[in-house]
Amino acid sequence: MRPLDELLLFYPKKFPDGDWEPDWLQYEDIWFPSVDGTEIHGWYCPAPEPRAVVLYAHGNGGNVAYRAKRLQRLQTDMGCSVLIFDYRGYGRSHGRPSVKGILADAEAARHKLAQLAQVDLGDIVLLGRSLGGAVATQLAAHSPARGLILESTFCSLRTVARHHYPKLSWLVKRQKLNSIELIKQHQRPLLISHGDADEIVPYQLGCDLFEAANDPKQLITIPGGLHNDPHPDDYYVALDAFLKELE
Repeated sequence: MRPLDELLLFYPKKFPDGDWEPDWLQYEDIWFPSVDGTEIHGWYCPAPEPRAVVLYAHGNGGNVAYRAKRLQRLQTDMGCSVLIFDYRGYGRSHGRPSVKGILADAEAARHKLAQLAQVDLGDIVLLGRSLGGAVATQLAAHSPARGLILESTFCSLRTVARHHYPKLSWLVKRQKLNSIELIKQHQRPLLISHGDADEIVPYQLGCDLFEAANDPKQLITIPGGLHNDPHPDDYYVALDAFLKELE
């Protein structure tokens, strides 16, 4: 049985929930095995002559089909080749989600993207939103990434649990998704964005994570931004500058 904290963490949407045939997005259906053999599904959105190759780890709800508009912006406006994948139990991916499982899925996705884009693992930019930020941080700590982009994420699972379930937060192991410790192992460029009105992951948690990180780093504060709000155009200006520095 999964621990209580993980039962409260994951909110997957299974196929066919979502827009699975966005005719305005250039994508390929991709399947690959996770470390334990679980079949994982994703969308690969290649850009011609990409300025960056990006692995996108999404949040704890929905599935890849809920992120089509975001993918189009990264692919078309930002000029990035992107692989987004569904954690086990999400979308069309097999299995049932767990923290250990989704981290294994992300590692497998990183290797699959390197194969698809014909780049080294260290050339991949890692982008994680919310729960995906913790996943991306784990990957960056495991082996170097070209850059790390974290959106509306937390410094540890226990700290965000303390915000939502203060009397139960002790159930979360201190080292589970402990990004504030892992991020110290990332030595390359970092971009963090967070809305200062975030009601799901408090803004201060993003600030604490930023303070713990190494230079070079940049924090983008989104005034009045809630957790699930789309990023404003100003964010994409900053993201464009960040990617340009990586070039």
